[in-house]
Amino acid sequence: MGVRDNTAPPAEVRALQAALAAEQAAVYGYGVVGAHLTGTGLGAATTDWTAHQKAADRLTAELRARGITPAPAAVAYELPHRVDTARQAIALAELLEERVTSAYLGLVALPGAELRMLGARQVRAAALRAAAWRGTTVAFPGLTVQALARAARRG
Repeated sequence: MGVRDNTAPPAEVRALQAALAAEQAAVYGYGVVGAHLTGTGLGAATTDWTAHQKAADRLTAELRARGITPAPAAVAYELPHRVDTARQAIALAELLEERVTSAYLGLVALPGAELRMLGARQVRAAALRAAAWRGTTVAFPGLTVQALARAARRG
């Protein structure tokens, strides 16, 4: 998880590291996505890859500002499904954005306004990217059906 000092709340560190891990996985995944697309699809994948790289850099800076060593990116990531076609690449892009959205919900849940706003902006950005790849929106970006069902049972 990284070295931490005594000033950063553990929940904050966990949420920042989780968001960073999701961004790092998205950077890797978009390399695969882009390798299977051409034209405007490749352009969109490149734009999204850049957005995830910038977001990872921002999270790295946030962690370092708190005296935390950011967890390094993995050398490689296991893909959630086979990617041999453009359709499979687009499905991967959708999934990457959903996972990034979910990770940023951890920042939205924090008490500090600055990190909550960062999380909210990134949830919105990832949800919009997912919708662009999917062609439709979802009611609660980043929340799985299982998470919504658990919340309904508690409510």
